[in-house]
Amino acid sequence: MRPPSPRLSWISSGLFWRTFILLASLIAISMAAWVASFRIIEQTPRANQIGAQIISIVTITRAALTHSAPDLRRELLFDLASNEGVRIYPLEENDQVEPPTNSSMMQAIQEYVRAGLGAETRFARNVNDVAGFWVSFAISDDEYWLMLDRDRIEGTSGIQWVSWGAVTLLLSLLGAMLISGLINQPLARIAAAAKAVANGRHTTPLPEKGPAEIRETNRSFNHMVEDLERVESDRALVLAGISHDLRTPLARMQLEVELAGLPDDARKGMQSDLEQMDAIIGQFLDYAKPTDNKTFEAIDLSALLQQSVMEVERLADVDITATIADNLTIAGNPIEIKRVLNNLVENARRYGKKDPSQSVKIDLLCHADGDKVMLEFGDHGNGVPDEEIARLLRPFTRMDQARGQANGAGLGLAIVDRIIKRHGGRLLLSNRDTGGLIVRIALPPPKIK
Repeated sequence: MRPPSPRLSWISSGLFWRTFILLASLIAISMAAWVASFRIIEQTPRANQIGAQIISIVTITRAALTHSAPDLRRELLFDLASNEGVRIYPLEENDQVEPPTNSSMMQAIQEYVRAGLGAETRFARNVNDVAGFWVSFAISDDEYWLMLDRDRIEGTSGIQWVSWGAVTLLLSLLGAMLISGLINQPLARIAAAAKAVANGRHTTPLPEKGPAEIRETNRSFNHMVEDLERVESDRALVLAGISHDLRTPLARMQLEVELAGLPDDARKGMQSDLEQMDAIIGQFLDYAKPTDNKTFEAIDLSALLQQSVMEVERLADVDITATIADNLTIAGNPIEIKRVLNNLVENARRYGKKDPSQSVKIDLLCHADGDKVMLEFGDHGNGVPDEEIARLLRPFTRMDQARGQANGAGLGLAIVDRIIKRHGGRLLLSNRDTGGLIVRIALPPPKIK
């Protein structure tokens, strides 16, 4: 199936425009059907009415001319022309005659008039370059033309129909837009609130009013948000307890190992295990940490990254090359943004080496791209099989076979992805053409309330 055209993507992706176009199309089709039906239904009665008027005018005019005194006919013709819009001309054989338009309405009028005045009655729309509705009649052996104004016969013109139709269609489209807005406004409100909840932002309760379905949906959504906030609060309390209950025994065990008379190798091994356990607990807590964007502030990302790069350069097994643009600002938590870089560096130290005995080479690039801030972090390791890249962002996932053996809980990149989402950004993983894994991060500009 062919993808939708970019020009039509805004139509296919918006429920408001879909509803509007459907309503507008329905209204336009209904109007066209109504106009066509009306013109068909009213054609015969209107043709008969116009034909009866023409017969009456011809009959009365012929009678008036027949019974009037010869010296008064000129005055009678003048009165008919000035008061009734009826003009009488003698019919000559050399008259230049243009027949009437070949429309169904005109044919119906002609049939009706011929039935009343005689089959020999002639019609024209233009005689001797004079436009009008012309009909012939006879007085004794003399034939005459009776001319009426064309508007009197043709009635509503096509231009008037188009004008009325355009005005009616415009009003209908405005009504369709209003109806679409009223239908989609509750859905748009729910979508915006759901997006805010998904990004960890606090949202005001939805109004529980309107149609029964909308009221029930908004009420259920509000209850869901309250339950989520309660679960979030309870989780924060549980995490605080877990941190205290687990790290206290670890600290005591570290102290006991220091004081115990153990061989150096055994003591260093136990200390390493305890440090690893403490690091894993820290990763668990970082991943499960509740979202709180109330502490977001405007961050000088350029300065923060430069400071973090200076700290990374102190590591003996890291060779980092950084290109950071100046005056880059985002909204967020500086501690979490720094944790993003630390986790990426740690992930590269574990998995980004082709030879474990060598230093890891890291390329860091940060620049502005439109209204976004782009951060690119890449190593020069073995990379990851393309079919496995999507799994790297899942919790507790380690690509040991593809990226080298290392210890860890498999939460480093999952924590990075979670932090970036809290900040309203996007993260994308891919293999570098020159080898290694590259992490691309797009962060929005600051919007501090």
